[in-house]
Order: sequence, then structure tokens, then C-alpha cells
Amino acid sequence: MASIDLHGRTWSESLDELISTYNRVLATGTSSEILEVVHGYGSSGTGGSLRRRVRSFLSAHSDRLEFSPGEEADGNPGHTVVMPIQPLPAVSDLLAEQVLEYCETARTQSKIAGKFRRHGDPRVIQAIRGLERQGRLRAVTRGKNKAYEAV
Repeated sequence: MASIDLHGRTWSESLDELISTYNRVLATGTSSEILEVVHGYGSSGTGGSLRRRVRSFLSAHSDRLEFSPGEEADGNPGHTVVMPIQPLPAVSDLLAEQVLEYCETARTQSKIAGKFRRHGDPRVIQAIRGLERQGRLRAVTRGKNKAYEAV
């Protein structure tokens, strides 16, 4: 069983590590390879934000994987057991789709950067530029401001 420990990482760092490790396990493992994601339980006593985000992300991609919360697998709520089935999309692809959805209504670059600040400005700007190159996002003028809207 492959394992990754996400303790002490931000959500952005954790997501990068989770996706890259998951895809690596899938590419190099046998069809029965399992990935243990150690995220901790959280200090609040009700489950930490990293645990909730990891499981929410896995649920959103349930068509590509199967997973069991640790408390169901072995009684330990501080980890999640994942069975890879299909590759997960790269973080940059996920961000670009979120930016595109957010820009259904025209938004300025600063609004977009603020909404997705956890990814960091360089990644957000890269996602905007990539969507523009693909013709999926266009720049429009709103008064004296430049805004972006989905095409």
C-alpha cells in the first residue's frame, strides 16, 4: 500500500501532492494498488478542514476512484483509503474550470485572483491566460476596467 502524509501542508500543497501521488500510484501500480492518504483528524474534535477538503475532493471525483473513510476501514478517522481507477486531472486544469465557471458573469482579474487566492496569483493568471488562448474566456471592457467573461 502506498501512503502520503499531508500533515502540516496547506490545502493547495496537499492537493498537488494528492493528485501527483495518486496518478503515480495508478501508473506504476497493479490494478489492486491502494493509496492511504494521511490527513489527520483535526484539533477541533469534529474533524479538520484538510480531512473535509480531501474527502470532498475525492467525492467530487468518485467516477475516477473509490475511497473509504478511515473510520469505516479501520476505525481511524485520521486517514482515507483510496483505490485509484482512472487518472485525476492536473491542478491547473481544475483551477481553469473553476475560473471559467466563476466568469459566467464578467469579473476583473483582481476579483478572480481574490476568489482563488489559495492557489496563488501566478497560477490564477496562468489559468486566465490559458483560457484566453483556448478561446474559452475573453477580455471585455467594463468602464475603465478590463474584465473576463466565459465565451
